[in-house]
Amino acid sequence: MKMSWRRVTTGAAAAALGLGLLTGCGSSDDSGTSGSAESTSAAASGGDITVFAAASLKSTFTELGEMFETANPGSHVEFSFAGSSDLAAQLDQGATADVFASADTNNMTKVVDAGLVQGAPVNFATNTLTIVTAPGNPKGITSFADLNREGTLVVTCAPQVPCGAATQKVETASGVDLTPVSEESSVTDVLNKVTAGQADAGLVYVTDAAGAGDKVTAVPFPEAAQAVNTYPIAALSASKQPEAAQGFIDLVTGPEGQAVLAKAGFAQP
Repeated sequence: MKMSWRRVTTGAAAAALGLGLLTGCGSSDDSGTSGSAESTSAAASGGDITVFAAASLKSTFTELGEMFETANPGSHVEFSFAGSSDLAAQLDQGATADVFASADTNNMTKVVDAGLVQGAPVNFATNTLTIVTAPGNPKGITSFADLNREGTLVVTCAPQVPCGAATQKVETASGVDLTPVSEESSVTDVLNKVTAGQADAGLVYVTDAAGAGDKVTAVPFPEAAQAVNTYPIAALSASKQPEAAQGFIDLVTGPEGQAVLAKAGFAQP
C-alpha cells in the first residue's frame, strides 16, 4: 500500500511536526541552541541511533549528527552512507537501523512496502543534477549533449541509484542517450572518478559539486529541471530508540536542519 507523505518546510510547518512528538520547547540558550534542539534533547537524551542515509547527504548529515549529539548529552549517531538502493536492499535483508533517509521516493517506497517504516515518511529536501568536469573544464563541455562527444569519458550513476534514475529522465527529456564508461553505485563514486582524473565528466548533484569546491568545474544544464529528486526520511519500525530516532528526524526537518541543508545547496521539497 502506498503511503501519503507530508511535505515539510521551515517555520510553522516544522514546529507543527514536532508539537505532537516533543515537549518542553524552550528559548535559545547561551550557546545559540534553538528551542527545537532543546525539545529534541528533552525527548531523546542518551539515545544511540543508527541512520542509513543517501551518499549525497554525508556532509550535511554528519554536521547534523554532531548537532544532535551536542543537544542530547550521552547520545551517539552512527551513520551508514551509501547509494539509496543499496541501503534499501540492506534493510530488506535484515540490516538494523533507526532512521532511513533516501535520495528518492522510489527506494523509500520499497522500504515502506516491506513494512519496515514506522509512521509516514517526510519529504525534507530536493536536489538536481549538474555536470562536473576537471577544473577549468578542459573538454569545453557546455551542454548535456556535449557529453556524447567522441572521445569524452563520461561517468554516471547506475540506473537503480537515484542519481542514475534522474540521469535517465534527463536522457529521455533531451533525446540524448549517453554511453558512460562506467555506472557507479553512488553519486560520490561518480565524483571521485572525475576528481581522480579517471573520467572527463560526470553527472552528480549540485550539492556534491558545491562540496567538491575547486576540485571540479560545474556545468549546469537546463534539462536537469526535468529530473528533480525528492528526499524523504522516516523512522524504522525495528528501532529500539524510537524517541531518539524521531528527535533526529525533527532536527532534519526543523529550522536548524533546513538551514544546514540549504547552505549545502539543497532546496525545499
